[in-house]
Amino acid sequence: MVRTSYFSQISVVLLAILFARIRCSKPHNASQEQTLLSIQQLLYYPVVLSSWNNATDFCNTVQSSSVTVICYEDVVTQLHIINSDKAPPLPKDFSVDKLFTTLISLPSLKVLTMVSLGLWGKLPGTISNLSSLEILNLTSNHFYGSIPPEITSLTDLQSLVLDDNKFTGWIPNRVGFLSRLSVLSMKNNSLNGLLPKSLGSLVDLRVLILSHNNFTGQVPDLSSLSNLQVFEIEDNSLGPSFPRVTNRIISIVLRDNKFTAGLPEEIHSFYQLRKLDIALNRFVGPFPNSILSLPSITYLDIEGNKFTGMLFEDLSCNPKLQFVDLSANLLTGKLPSCLVSSVARNVVYDGNCLTVNDVNEVKVKSQNPVSFCRNQALAVGVIPRHHMSGKKSNVGLIFGIIGGVLGGIILVGVALFVFSHVYGKKMVKKPPPRVIAENGPGSYTSKLLSDARYVTRVMKLGSLGIPAYRTFLLEELEEATNGFDTSTFMGEGSHGQMYKGQLNDGSYIAIQCLKMKRNHSTQTLTSHIELISKLRHPHLISALGHCFEFYLDDSSVSRLFLVFEYVPNGTLRDWISGKYNGRTLSWSQRIAAAIGIVKGIQFLHTGIVPRLFSSNLKITDVLLDQNFVAKICCYNLTLLTEKIKKESGQSYLGRFKDPKRARMSNPEKVDVYDFGIILLEILVGKPLYTQKEVESVKEQFQTRMTQDDASIKNMIDPSVRTTCSDQSLTTMAEICSRCLVDDPAERPSVEDMLWNLHFATQVQDAWHSSDGSPISYSQPAITQK
Repeated sequence: MVRTSYFSQISVVLLAILFARIRCSKPHNASQEQTLLSIQQLLYYPVVLSSWNNATDFCNTVQSSSVTVICYEDVVTQLHIINSDKAPPLPKDFSVDKLFTTLISLPSLKVLTMVSLGLWGKLPGTISNLSSLEILNLTSNHFYGSIPPEITSLTDLQSLVLDDNKFTGWIPNRVGFLSRLSVLSMKNNSLNGLLPKSLGSLVDLRVLILSHNNFTGQVPDLSSLSNLQVFEIEDNSLGPSFPRVTNRIISIVLRDNKFTAGLPEEIHSFYQLRKLDIALNRFVGPFPNSILSLPSITYLDIEGNKFTGMLFEDLSCNPKLQFVDLSANLLTGKLPSCLVSSVARNVVYDGNCLTVNDVNEVKVKSQNPVSFCRNQALAVGVIPRHHMSGKKSNVGLIFGIIGGVLGGIILVGVALFVFSHVYGKKMVKKPPPRVIAENGPGSYTSKLLSDARYVTRVMKLGSLGIPAYRTFLLEELEEATNGFDTSTFMGEGSHGQMYKGQLNDGSYIAIQCLKMKRNHSTQTLTSHIELISKLRHPHLISALGHCFEFYLDDSSVSRLFLVFEYVPNGTLRDWISGKYNGRTLSWSQRIAAAIGIVKGIQFLHTGIVPRLFSSNLKITDVLLDQNFVAKICCYNLTLLTEKIKKESGQSYLGRFKDPKRARMSNPEKVDVYDFGIILLEILVGKPLYTQKEVESVKEQFQTRMTQDDASIKNMIDPSVRTTCSDQSLTTMAEICSRCLVDDPAERPSVEDMLWNLHFATQVQDAWHSSDGSPISYSQPAITQK
C-alpha cells in the first residue's frame, strides 16, 4: 500500500536524522530506571515487560520489536512499547493521568510509541509537559474524548499518529502551531466538525491521513503544502469541491465523501501521482482520459460517481497501472485496449454504457444501453459530447425543445421572488372562475418531459421529508383545486395567481400560475438549472414540481404552473405583530425562528455552488410551517432583477438600504445587515416599515446597551418581556446591534450569529429550568470577521 511505504520511509528518515549519534554505553540514570519500572507496573502488555527489574540496564538491553529503550549518552530519548494485537481496555483501576504524569519524569523523551496496549481514558493535557517530543504514536488504544488543545504546544513535534482510537470532537484549531509537523494521522476515530484552516499552514507536512471519521465541510486550501505527498480522507462527509493540493502529490484518497462537480483542470499535471481513489462520491462532468496515462499512476478508482464522456479503444495507459475501477459511472464508447491487454492488470468497468468485445457474456451484459447514460447525464446537468452530434437538420429542433423545457423548469425560480407577496397575504378581490386550456397532445408532452433531464438528482429525489420534484399533470392540479375554484384562490402578484390545492394523498400544495410569452428568451435561464435544483433545506421553501400548458399552434409553452410545499402559518411578521387573533410567538420560539433564518442564509452562502448572496431578505419573506419552523421563500436570482424592476417599478434592493451596501466587498455582510433588521422587529414586536424607523430603533438599542439590562428590556415586546432571561435578551440585543453597524467589516459572520443565537437558547433554557432564577454564564463576545 502507498500509505504504508511512505509512512515507513518518513519514520525511518526522521529516526535516522534524530538519533544517528545515539550512544548507550554510559550507565543509565537511577531516577529514569524507577520511572520505567513504574510504567511497567501500569501496563499489562506486552509480556516482555515482565522481564524488567531493578537490575535491568535499560540503555543496553537487547532491543525487540515489542519493547525498545534508546538512550543518548545516559538519558532516555526513545521509548517504544508495541503489542502485536490490539489489547482490550486495561482494568478499571488504570489511570491514564498517572501514566502521563510518570512519563513526564523522562524530560528528554523525543520519541514515544505506545501501540495496542489497552490504554483508555481522555488524553490528559499534561502531555504538553513532554516538551521535547518529536514523534508521538498512540495507535490502536481506547482513548476517547476530544484531543487536548495543549498538544499543540509541543512545537518540536514532527510526527503525530493517533489512529484507531475513539477520539471525538474537532481537531484543535491551533494545530497550525505545530510548524515542524511532517506526519499527521488520525484515521479510524470519531472526530467531527470542520477541518481547521490552519492545516494549510503546515508547510513541512508530508503525510495527512484523516480517514474514517465524521468530518464535514470543505477541505481547507492545501495548495501551499509543497511537501505534501500522501493525502487520505476516506469515509467522511467532506466536500463539495475537490481539495486544492500541489502537483507534487503522490497519493489522494477521497473515497466515500460528498465531493461534487468535476475534477480540477490541474490534475493533468499531477506527474508524481501514483494512487487516486475518488470512489463513491458525487463527481460529475467529463472523465479526463489523460489520468490513465499519467507517468506515475498505478492505482485508479472512480467507482460510483457520475462521470461522463467517451472512451476510445486506442487510448494510452501507463504500463505500471495495476488497478483500475471505472464501474457505475456514465461512460460510453469502447474500453481502451490498453486496459485489457495485460492479464496482471485488475480492471473493473461494469455499470457503464461501454461497448465491450468480450467472450465473457456476463461482462457484456453488465453494461447499460447508451440511452441510459445520456439520460442520466442530462439528469445531473451534464451534456455528453456525443449527444451534440447528429444531423444538422435535427439540432435546432432538439435544442429548441430542450430550451423551452429548460426555460419552464427554471422559472421555478420566478416564484421564489414573489411567493411571499402573494402567499402570505390575503387578497380582498378574488378573480372570477377561469377556464384552463387543454394540454397539448399527451404523447408529445410525455416525450418532451421525459427528455428534460437537466433537473438534478436533488430535485428528482426526495429530501428533508419533502416529496421528490416531479412533473404534474394539468388534470391533477385541476382536481386538487376543484377546477381552480375561487375558494382555493390565495392571492395574485405581478407574476401570477396563487392557489391552494389538496392532492389525492391528502397533502396540501400551493400552486402558482405564470403566463409565458412566445418571445420569451430561455437562454439566459439555463445557467440557473443546477442552482434551483439545490434549493432544498429545512429552512427554505421547496418547489415540488411543475406543469406545462401549450399553445396548440406551435406547441410552445403558454402557461407554467409551479407547485410548492404548502406552509400554513403565514409570515413571521404576522406572528410577531399578533395578527393571528392576538396570538404571538414566545421568546424561545422567536430565538428558534432567528436560528432557522440564519441556517437558511448559511446554506445559501456555503451549501450550494454557486453561492447566493445579497438576497434582500425581509421578515415577510419568512413563513412558519405547522411546527412554527421558519422557512425562507425569497432568494436573489439576479437574472430576474431587471424584469422585476420593470414590472414593479421598485428598486431591487428594497426599501431598507445598507448604509455601506454600495461599497461592500463581502456580500455576506449585506445579508447580515438584512438579518439584523429582521431581528430588530423580532425584539420590539412591531413592524418596521421604513429605514427611518429602523435607524431610530437601532440608535435606541445602541444607547441602552451602554446602560443596564432593565433599560434594554423596556424596549422589548411586552408580550415576552417577563419571560426572557436577562442574559438571553442581552445576547440577542448585542447580535442585533452588531449586525446593523455601518461598517460591514465590524459585523459578525453568519457562523458567529448562529453560535450566539444558540447561546441565547441555552441560557434561556437554563433560566427556565431553575424556575426563573438568573444563572451566571461566561459569554464570549461576538467575533468580527
